Formats: sequence, structure tokens, C-alpha cells
Amino acid sequence: MDDGGSTTNLLSPNKGMGVVTGVGIDNPSSQSVHGMDHTTTPNEETTSQIPNENESVREKNNETDEDEVQLTRKRKKTSEVWDDFVVVTLRDGKKKAECKHCKSRLAITGSGPTSSYKRHLNSCIPHKQSLKNQQILNFQPSGCDVDFVPPLIGPDTKYDENKMREAIANWILSTEQPFATVEDVMFVKMMKTATPLFEKLSRVTITSDCFKVYEHEKKRLKALTKAASKISLTTDCWKSSHQKIEYMVITAHFVDHNWSFVHVPPPRTAVDIADGIYKCLQEWEIKDKIFTISVDNAAYNDKALRRLKETFSRVRKLSCGGRLFHIRCCAHILNLLVKDGLAIIDHIIGDVREGIKYINNSEGRRLNFSKAAHQMQIRDRKLMLDVPTRWNSTYDMLCMALKFKDAFPRYAECEPHFHHLPTDEDWENVQSVCEILKVFKVCTNIISGSDYPTANLYLIEVIRVKQTLDKGSLSTNDFIRDMVKKMKEKFDKYWGECHLVMAIASVLDPRFKMKLVEFCFPTLYQNSNENIKEVKNALYEMYSEYLEMHDTLVRESATHGSEHERNVLGLNEGTSLGSGWEAFGEFIKTADLERPEKSELDMYLEEGVYREKGQTGMESFNALEWWNVHKLKYRVLSLMARDVLAIPISTVASEATFSAGGRVIDPYRASLGFDTVQMLICGGDWIRQVHGVKKKLKEEFPIEVLLPEVNTK
Repeated sequence: MDDGGSTTNLLSPNKGMGVVTGVGIDNPSSQSVHGMDHTTTPNEETTSQIPNENESVREKNNETDEDEVQLTRKRKKTSEVWDDFVVVTLRDGKKKAECKHCKSRLAITGSGPTSSYKRHLNSCIPHKQSLKNQQILNFQPSGCDVDFVPPLIGPDTKYDENKMREAIANWILSTEQPFATVEDVMFVKMMKTATPLFEKLSRVTITSDCFKVYEHEKKRLKALTKAASKISLTTDCWKSSHQKIEYMVITAHFVDHNWSFVHVPPPRTAVDIADGIYKCLQEWEIKDKIFTISVDNAAYNDKALRRLKETFSRVRKLSCGGRLFHIRCCAHILNLLVKDGLAIIDHIIGDVREGIKYINNSEGRRLNFSKAAHQMQIRDRKLMLDVPTRWNSTYDMLCMALKFKDAFPRYAECEPHFHHLPTDEDWENVQSVCEILKVFKVCTNIISGSDYPTANLYLIEVIRVKQTLDKGSLSTNDFIRDMVKKMKEKFDKYWGECHLVMAIASVLDPRFKMKLVEFCFPTLYQNSNENIKEVKNALYEMYSEYLEMHDTLVRESATHGSEHERNVLGLNEGTSLGSGWEAFGEFIKTADLERPEKSELDMYLEEGVYREKGQTGMESFNALEWWNVHKLKYRVLSLMARDVLAIPISTVASEATFSAGGRVIDPYRASLGFDTVQMLICGGDWIRQVHGVKKKLKEEFPIEVLLPEVNTK
């Protein structure tokens, strides 16, 4: 992020408009007023209320109340110097022009020339300081309260047309407003009410402004990615129903130099997956930093990733021989497992869904069902109608309906047209299914995060799923065994082989280390010993790669450091510093290159797992913070942990981007070009992140069916 003392130019001048800059205000209270009537400060009021021979009496403002009729009208002062001067009347009746900044008083001549006032402003030190303060940026930090925004017009500030245009462009991008909004009569009226100096903008002008904001944020993100050592990607595709065009989004994940987990919103759209990704990486100058790419389980993604892997392997060595390059979205895998399970009770889900629809169709039906629930001593007053395409909402619908399972038969007795009535056996099956789905829902919520590391949580959540399925396969209920059998087949298809990413990431979590792998692998795999050995070999192989990179950087910095030191001191190559510091410095540089007998990885694994008193599950533990604290002890291993923990194990971050697609490309905007769509979607995400605004996802929400209270009197 830019610091408070830098400046930026986001918007270029427009014909008939003022010069457009992105200059903000660092200290609004020190600003001068431009285009506004002068208002008396509290100090001035106090001074005028206490008569003194040496004090002046301020001239009254020319403003009149709306109800008063002004018969005579003074000629308005047109010179700009009167923005910095005010006319005061002395005790003897003479009038002087007083500088607002230094309070100096100059004579007022009859003809009214202002050249002497301009000369005074050129030498007025407080006035120069005021102008200097106006060039200081005050961009709102992303972590601050969204409601706090520096005012565009304050008691001592100038109206900044350029800043207003930049704010409007940010608003258009972040809230996905049509460009034509700025031409709306009521929008212009609202802005004029806020500040009469506001000038109406055209849709062409605001489109250009949005593009410039987008390009500025793009440059800032490019600088951010250049500082990263390795970057992991997620990608997802989406087809616009109005344009009949398919787009692809790429999201970058890495840990910055401050050891903060960075989720860079999507930077590029493309049609062809492999070529689109590679061109995007070239444009952003990060193709040499790609660590992993996470995609869903579509067949075309497998082909695209194989092509990219071959391309990258030709120009550089991939980590662990490329075995970590292709990551399958675990949330997508869990979704496939759940769909196989729900397919068995599809007819029951249909009865429950249609029954709730029937009840929610009128107020009388809701009242009758509420009476039936009251008769069965059921105190709950809410049902839910799910979104069929979202299994988690189906799970919530079934859980709520289970509470009313005794009320449905009672309601059917007084409602002859109600035919959607599950049997007692159906309700038992629903109860069993919900117990299994509860585990899947918790796991999905944990591993679908995009603002915190999830790779280290992968293995411990997968083992919960495996244990749940194993327990279900031993059930005496034939229905549950049949359901779990299909889910286990899908589980073994994707997690039947050793998954290096989830194993290595869990080892680099100090709470788990190798203990979690040794605990989970016997349950996950039949040949657990061989898989554990494979994980250890991959760990040491990756550590050797990072150790080699570290030694190379140390040698380069030692060489450049010696040359820089001699250049600063003006010494020739054969000249000695004449002290022991040079010899000691060379000794330290050589010692840094010597590898100890026991590696950092060995020392880390030999230590016990991390435990903190008072925390059972340690949900608040942050693995990145732990490695940041211990980076001096583990100089090489900490860099390896930083990159591995940044690997995204789901594509939720990329999928969420297209939740805005339907709003951006609606039927009225189907003719938008590729560049404009990219600017709106990507720029909107970037601006929301800068200002700390959470994105409103475009998704269908379950319908809550509130039951009326039953009058028992």
C-alpha cells in the first residue's frame, strides 16, 4: 500500500473540467477554503464579543435569510485572492484586508487592485504550508472502519473535483452500478445537495475514470506480486447466459513480506484455459513464481494442467518434480460425495420440499400447521425452503423439518389436499443422513476459506470424513450402508492415493508435525508405511531445494555487499580496510554458507508438537504467526512453510468472483466488451478489498417459513 506521503494520478483531465489528480487530504483541518463563503471561527467570535481599542469589528456576511428580500446587491468579488483574505472593519471605521493565514492587514484602495495581496500570499509562510498540506495523500487503509471517510468538503477544505470523481468511480466499481447512473436526474440532484460545486458527469467520462482506477490498482497489485517468492493459483470458468461467452478467472494466493496471508482477487479473464493462464502469468510477470494451481475436477482442467506442467518444466524445475503442481478442489470433491448420498433419499427430499411449499402457499395453511405443531407440543416456529442446487441449504431444510415430523401427520388429518407426507421410516433415514451431512458441512466451511491458510487443516478434516464413512459402512441399517458405499467409492477415487500437499502442509503446522500423518495414514491407506515414507522423502527433497535457493541468495548478497562496501569507502580492490572488521565479516559470510550437521527440518521434527494451555482445539491458532516468530531460528524452513501454507485447497475464491457476473452482464449490458467486463469484475473486487467492503454474493437464499403464533385463549 502507498504511504501517507506519496501522491498518485489516477484520472486525467477532461475537457471543460479541472485538472484531475488523485490527491487526497492528510490533515483536513489545515485546508484552505475554495469556492465557499468564509465562516467565522470560534476564536474570531470570541474576539469580536470583547471590545478593545486595538481590536477590529468583523464585517458581517453578505448572506441573507431566504425569507428576506435583498433590494440592493453588492458586486461580487471575482479575484481568487479573496479566498485567502477577509475584509475587516477597524474601530475607527477604516476597512482592511486581513490574511486568513497570518492575520496580516493590508490597505484597501478605492479602485480595488489585488496585486499587493497576491505578493503577500507569495511570501506568506502559513499560506505556503497550507498549499503543501493539500498534496499529501490520505488513502483509507483497508483495515479501518468502512464508515470512516475523510470529508470532501470540510470547514477548512477545498472542494476537490478530481477526488470526487475518483470516489464516484470507486463507488461504481464496488457496487456494480451502471455507468448511466451518473446521468440520472436524482443522482445529480443528490450530489448537488451535498455540494453545489458538483458538476454532472457523463457515462463516457465515468467509464474512462473507472478504467484509470482499474489500471492504478493493477499496477499496485503487480508490485505486490513481484515481492512474493512463490504464488499459488486457483481458477474457475463461467459462461454468461446473456452474451453466450465463457470467461475464466485466476486468483493468486501468497504470503507477503509481512507474513500476512494475501488473497489477490482475480486478475484476468480468458477463453482458452491453458493459453489464457500462461498469457495472464506473462502479463503479470509471475510465470517464474507459480507453485501450484488449484482447479475443480472437470476433465478439461486435467488436460489444461498437464499442458501447463509440461510448459513450465521446459523452462524451470518444478518443486518436488511437479508432484504438487496440480491441486484438486477439495470442496468440489466433498460436494460430489454429498450429492451421491442425497441421491438415495431424493424422493424424501422432494416430499419435504413440496410439503413446505404447500404450507407456505397461504397464511391460513401456515396457521393450521402452526396449530398442529402446537398440539404436538412443538415450540419451534420456523421451517425452511431450500435452494435445490445447494446441498447445505437442503441439509438445513431437513434438520428443521425433523423437528416437525410429528406435526406433518396431524396437519394432514385436517388438510385433505396435503399429500406430501413422509413415512416414519423416511424420517428415520433422514435423521441418519443428517448426522453424516453434519460432518461434511463443518468440513466444507473450514476448508473453503480464502482469507486464511487452509492447507494445514486439510488432512485433519479429511480424516473426519473417512471415519464418518467407515462408521456408516458398519451400520446395521441397509439404507445407510448402501448410501455410504457410493460415497466411499467417490472418496477412494480422489483420496485413495497419497496426497502430498495435505500431508506436507500438516507437517509444517507445529501443532501436528509428523504425528498427524502417523495418526491418519493407517486409517486412510492400506500401505500406510510406504506413504509415510513418501511424505518424508518429499519433505526433505523440498527442503533441499529451498536450502539451495537460500545459499545462492547468501552468496549473491555477500558478493554485492563487499563491492558496495568498498565503493562507499572509495577503496581499490587491493586496498585493506585496516581493521579486523573486514576479516571478521568475511569469516561470517563463509560461516553462513556452512551447513550444520543437523538440518532445520531435523530439529523441527525432533521437537515436540506445539501446545498452548487453555486451548483444546486451538481454533484461534495461526500457523503463519508461529513461523513468523520463529523465522530467525528456522531461516530456510520458515520460507518453505510460508509458501506451502499459502496453497489454496479449494477454488471457492475464484468461484465467488463470478457471483457478480449475472449483475455485471445483465440483459441491458450484454454488449459490453471483454475489457469492460474485466475492468468491472476485477476492478470491483480490488476496490472492495482496498476499502474493506465485503462483497454481496449473488446467490439464492433459502426461504424462511415463519409460522404464526397460536392464540390459546
